[in-house]
Amino acid sequence: MDKIDKLRRLRLTDSERLALDRLIATTKSDSGQAAKAAKFLLAWWNAEEFGGFDPATLWSVDQEIAQDMLTCLEMIRRLGSYPDAVGYEEEFKGVVSRWGN
Repeated sequence: MDKIDKLRRLRLTDSERLALDRLIATTKSDSGQAAKAAKFLLAWWNAEEFGGFDPATLWSVDQEIAQDMLTCLEMIRRLGSYPDAVGYEEEFKGVVSRWGN
């Protein structure tokens, strides 16, 4: 894969960016939904340090959050990289700071 193909692959679609932004926003509350969204995002950031993602979470969160998670899973598969590679390092550091204990 050449450099241009790699840069093209690392671009988020509008729907991917919106889904990721909504999940990050969800983590800023103190709800159970926020904790589950944070665990999902932290598994992408560093699964070894923060643990993996339990797929059963998809039926224990609101439908909109589950859909955002599925959108992000497909995005993660397509990108083949971590959040900092698509410009989300600071946002994920905030999730780590709040939920990474």
